[in-house]
Amino acid sequence: MEHYRGDIAVTAKPDQSPLTLADAAAHETIVRGLAEIDPDTPVLSEEGRLPDYEERRRWSRYWLVDPLDGTKEFIGRNGEFTVNVALVEAGRPTMGVVFAPASELLYHGLEGLGSWRQAGREPATRVFSRARRGDEALTVVESRSHPSAELEDLLKTLRVGRRIQLGSSLKFCWLADGRADVYPRLGPTMEWDVAAGDCIYRNSGRGGRPRPSPLTYNKPDLRNPSFVLGL
Repeated sequence: MEHYRGDIAVTAKPDQSPLTLADAAAHETIVRGLAEIDPDTPVLSEEGRLPDYEERRRWSRYWLVDPLDGTKEFIGRNGEFTVNVALVEAGRPTMGVVFAPASELLYHGLEGLGSWRQAGREPATRVFSRARRGDEALTVVESRSHPSAELEDLLKTLRVGRRIQLGSSLKFCWLADGRADVYPRLGPTMEWDVAAGDCIYRNSGRGGRPRPSPLTYNKPDLRNPSFVLGL
């Protein structure tokens, strides 16, 4: 947040995506903290060394981290950026934490124990995603920074009542706490972009029933295919 409130120096990664000093600072803080509480579990972070699949394939359990998700939102100072930390076990996220520092909004989910929302110092409250009812109009949450023609084509096939543009993994959280019905992402993402939010969504069902998700983890290629959650 010190970087957010001051001058934001921006450089470019090899893929031309933006990088700030806050990305590196968050990475160092999170990796150091995880090493203190769980030194035997490897950490895969967007801003750290990316091991090849021959090394990763032996991991049955690891931390998956996006130190600053929504760098464009961070640079634009609209507050819609998050810190994402997930624990992945046997190819699925079993614990996920999404924190939005600008609004002090925290979501977390744990396999079998549900998903929760905490605003500032208020007590955490359980959140539940909505089940679609018949032919009702849908509220769609979509990327603020990554529009696409493919998304527009998909939405033409649905009865859409409202569209919400939002940055970072907050889209998963809006889906998990019932603010939206559907989250389509037809553009590229990486595993660290989605794991924490995916965990929160998966564990937002009522009656202990997990919500279905097509996302998988520790693939040879860390890029995700397109996905639609909530339908």
